[in-house]
Amino acid sequence: MRQVCIIGSTGSIGKNALEVISQHPDEFSVYALAVNTSIDLLFEQVVKFKPKLVVVHDEDKKDLFCQKLTKEYSEPIEVYSGAAGLIAAVTHPEVDQVLLALMGAQGLVPLVKAIEAKKHIALANKEPLVMAGELIHDLVREHGVHLIPVDSEHSGVFQCIQDRSRNEISSIYLTASGGPFLNRDEETFSEITPEEAVKHPKWSMGQKISVDSATLMNKGLEVIEANSLFQFNFDQIHVLIHPEAVVHALSEFVDGSQLAQIAATDMKLPIQFALSYPKRIPMKGLSLNLSDVKQLNFMKPDMGKFPCLRLAYEAGEKGGTFPCVLNAANEVCVDQFLKNKILFTQIPVVIEAVLKQHEGVKKPNLEEVLTADGWARKIAAQLIYEMKSNNICSKTA
Repeated sequence: MRQVCIIGSTGSIGKNALEVISQHPDEFSVYALAVNTSIDLLFEQVVKFKPKLVVVHDEDKKDLFCQKLTKEYSEPIEVYSGAAGLIAAVTHPEVDQVLLALMGAQGLVPLVKAIEAKKHIALANKEPLVMAGELIHDLVREHGVHLIPVDSEHSGVFQCIQDRSRNEISSIYLTASGGPFLNRDEETFSEITPEEAVKHPKWSMGQKISVDSATLMNKGLEVIEANSLFQFNFDQIHVLIHPEAVVHALSEFVDGSQLAQIAATDMKLPIQFALSYPKRIPMKGLSLNLSDVKQLNFMKPDMGKFPCLRLAYEAGEKGGTFPCVLNAANEVCVDQFLKNKILFTQIPVVIEAVLKQHEGVKKPNLEEVLTADGWARKIAAQLIYEMKSNNICSKTA
């Protein structure tokens, strides 16, 4: 039985993972859970799954959680907080496997520490691979662990190519639904509100990743992630808009034939595959009937309409710390957009300006990656402040 640590257990990925685990009690047991502030839901999870260790990142919330445990829970349990608590959870000697489902750059250090502790990784947090893909790739090889992607597209690619020689494969394709604004007139993009941007047509996700899907930055980050995971060149990694979202990835072989990974639009499938790898185990109720789908549509993305995808390709090609800077600037911009501080159309404007100022470090170590991340956040914040101070809107930026 695998002892699992879930970092981000109250988010959509974490909740789906716990549902998968509850369906397979002979395969998995929850050893550790970690959250940021959602202590009420965490308590419900503790009562149901009885982990031995939990982390509440926020110190004040941790104290409240401990008070609740004292009053209402009698099982022995360790409670940690902060970054040190996350590291304690992912490196605990009783943990076999870590599902990392944090949002953004905060997952990088826990991922590095988990790999160094020789834990097998189910990775739902794409940003660490975007920030430090080469470093992570080298660590995985050095420590001999499995790193299995949870993103539906990367899980699909992995399933299509896992037993194949790279010399047999000419290209891989990541699909994208196109987000909520695929067919919206570009002239109205400056009017897009956060409420509109977080309404994804196919997936139920957090706010940040939903905005990334709306700008196609999420697909750009996935292109960089695919380069890190599978070691294909960027001209071998393609994006296809596929509104039905049932073909998650394709691989094309040197003889021109293609394999597609097709499945229902449900994150429990790639989560279960990552947790159970290398074997497959049954899943109830998620069989896809293609006769119900009726038609499958594919088209090339419009990088003029969605410039964030272009910026991701450019940053990925430059390599080094450029992908890290791209990710950090994007996180700042999305946060400001969700707070109604900048326009939807200003997101790529700021990101491109930050990238133009960056000098770059080739083959960065962890400290250099974190330094680049901090620099990019500072510059992005400064640019946004200057734009607001000068009352610059996206149409004149």
